[in-house]
Amino acid sequence: MSERGSGVATREAIRAAAERLFLDRGYARTPVRDIAGAAGVNAALVIRYFGSKEELFLETMRLTIDDEPLLDVPIESFGRRFVEVVLSTDDIRGVYLALVRGSGESRIAERLREVHEQALVAPLRARLSGADADLRARMAAAAVGGLLYSLWVVGDEDLAADRDELVARYGAIVQQLVAPLP
Repeated sequence: MSERGSGVATREAIRAAAERLFLDRGYARTPVRDIAGAAGVNAALVIRYFGSKEELFLETMRLTIDDEPLLDVPIESFGRRFVEVVLSTDDIRGVYLALVRGSGESRIAERLREVHEQALVAPLRARLSGADADLRARMAAAAVGGLLYSLWVVGDEDLAADRDELVARYGAIVQQLVAPLP
């Protein structure tokens, strides 16, 4: 294998190990030494390839939601569908928790804001029209963000007990927020 090919493989091994550890432990509880050990490399290589633990975290903790399922339903069903998609997308929980737990770092807090904007607000705003579309999208995203906080940070098991009812009721709340005022 060429040195360039080896470098790409090393970089990917570090990135994959870091992603697993950050999702499992969070930012603060994941030392560079542990990332290097899991990747089978020297800790100096982690810094060489990524510059810092924070840069590595920012590169690995990205969250996107496939807009297609959100855009492919009538607007009257959008609230329920939005809650359903957010709760059923596998990588959302881990990335969300890792970002929240690391949000004491200013650049990670900025990434959390970006994720909120890109994964929650933007898909909503894309479906809405009217002068207050941005406000309605932000209010609905805030409601969904509160749901994720209650489920995944607080661990409210009673709230999560009946997923179908949770999706139906919370979907109705989001639907009210996205609807224009009469």
